[in-house]
Amino acid sequence: MSVESLCQICESAPAEYQCRRCGALVCVAHYDESTGLCTDCAADLRGGETTTE
Repeated sequence: MSVESLCQICESAPAEYQCRRCGALVCVAHYDESTGLCTDCAADLRGGETTTE
């Protein structure tokens, strides 16, 4: 996916992916490739454990 926007989580890196759950545009650091979700949604589905930096 090609988007020209900043990550909606860190607001500093270019967004390269879109979360399949919430639709957020996120950078590679805030995208969970195994689920296709942003790290916030992925953590929510895992019961709240955080995967962000």
